[in-house]
Amino acid sequence: MPRLQERYRKEIAPGLAKEFKRTSIMAVPRLEKIIVNVGCGEAAHDAKYLEAVQRDLGLITGQRPMVTRAKKAISNFKIKEKDPVGCKVTLRRARMYEFLDRLVYVALPRIRDFRGLNPHGFDQGGNYAFGLKEHTIFPEIQLDHIMAPIGMDVVVVTTAKTRDEAYALLKAFGFPFAAK
Repeated sequence: MPRLQERYRKEIAPGLAKEFKRTSIMAVPRLEKIIVNVGCGEAAHDAKYLEAVQRDLGLITGQRPMVTRAKKAISNFKIKEKDPVGCKVTLRRARMYEFLDRLVYVALPRIRDFRGLNPHGFDQGGNYAFGLKEHTIFPEIQLDHIMAPIGMDVVVVTTAKTRDEAYALLKAFGFPFAAK
């Protein structure tokens, strides 16, 4: 069992149950899934770039990425319908907790001039979204083999009903939020 999953069951869930006055442990907010998305418009014209993005995203997440394709043709971007425009991975269960562990405790501290994540990235449903400018902050990526720095969007989907519940959950997992 991943370290953060065990910590959630033993420490975080009981603490949140007390904080939000929940009698059932199943009513406590928990992580549902993490979606990592990489948009790379150059992939429509360069197949090697798409392969490099897929390889790097697979190394980071431990799961094979799905290629996302254009829904509509956009002439200004020289993109036809069904051209590859990026990759995404949906992480659940053990892989989700392993990725979260590496993200929070290894990758985010390696960002230069990092002042914390924006605490305003929560939506109404208690999900949190943020972006990373470079994928080189992950230890799995070797700097000799990258074609270009890849930015990525990370969405953490929770079962929390409000922003405050989601904030408390992610704070308990160790997310380094900037001061509100």
